[in-house]
Amino acid sequence: MRTGGIQIRDPFILKAEGRYYLFGSTDRDIWNGPGAGFDTYTSRDLLEWEGPVEAFRPPAGFWGTKNFWAPEVFAYDGAYYMFASFLGEGYKRGTAVLRAERPAGPYTPWSDGPVTPRDWMCLDGTLHIGEAGEPWLVFCHEWVQIGDGTVCAARLSRDLRAPEGEPVTLFSSSEAPWSGLARSPSNRIEGYVTDGCFLHRLANGTLLMLWSCVGAEGYCIGYARSESGMVLGPWRQAEKPLFAQDGGHGMIFRGDDGRLWLTIHTPNQTPLERAAFFALEETDDGLRRVL
Repeated sequence: MRTGGIQIRDPFILKAEGRYYLFGSTDRDIWNGPGAGFDTYTSRDLLEWEGPVEAFRPPAGFWGTKNFWAPEVFAYDGAYYMFASFLGEGYKRGTAVLRAERPAGPYTPWSDGPVTPRDWMCLDGTLHIGEAGEPWLVFCHEWVQIGDGTVCAARLSRDLRAPEGEPVTLFSSSEAPWSGLARSPSNRIEGYVTDGCFLHRLANGTLLMLWSCVGAEGYCIGYARSESGMVLGPWRQAEKPLFAQDGGHGMIFRGDDGRLWLTIHTPNQTPLERAAFFALEETDDGLRRVL
């Protein structure tokens, strides 16, 4: 099938074994009902896809029961690790780590429940490997709990099974000039969103972080720069979003052609959301879409 035929949110590309693996939130209705799991699709050209293949199905007794969101997969220490968000009875929403021997899975639980703080509402954890090879979890502390959503970082154990130490807040959503006030679907609460964080290092060594919020034209994506070049920042927000019109939750990968690509989902409406790919160029201090 072609890209436009795949309903998916929070798309993530893993390059492995000579193919592109497309992961994302693939339940038909990710907002309600029991979570089914995550599927993956494979392609050699980002146009035609094979699949779906069942990458994860929850085993009996798994703590997450719904909101199966935003799987990201990384090759690490000889295996593949999936970072994904779940919500379960007696648990607040959080990111857990799953593990597999092959890119397509099957993935099985690796961490003991979420690796985000148990009393926080969190989502969209991503893996960042620091300058000394140390693993970090970068994630969003949700606006639905704290009003002004934040992006945080916490050290992980070398085996990725557990957090080490307390999380550090890196920045708040309202610090970005393109972040606007959002309202929940129930219209009961409003605040400033953070989601979809992803780190990318430019060829010149600058460390960037993509993240999404609600802007003047709807769901959008922008980025911040680390002034130290390290995950703890301090972080300075770009003046304008990278994509402003009803699309977000992006990540960056390099194609077989050597070009840099951004993938997001758009529109931000279930069941219409689809993966979209945009060519990028690196600038001296950031990124630019190639139009």
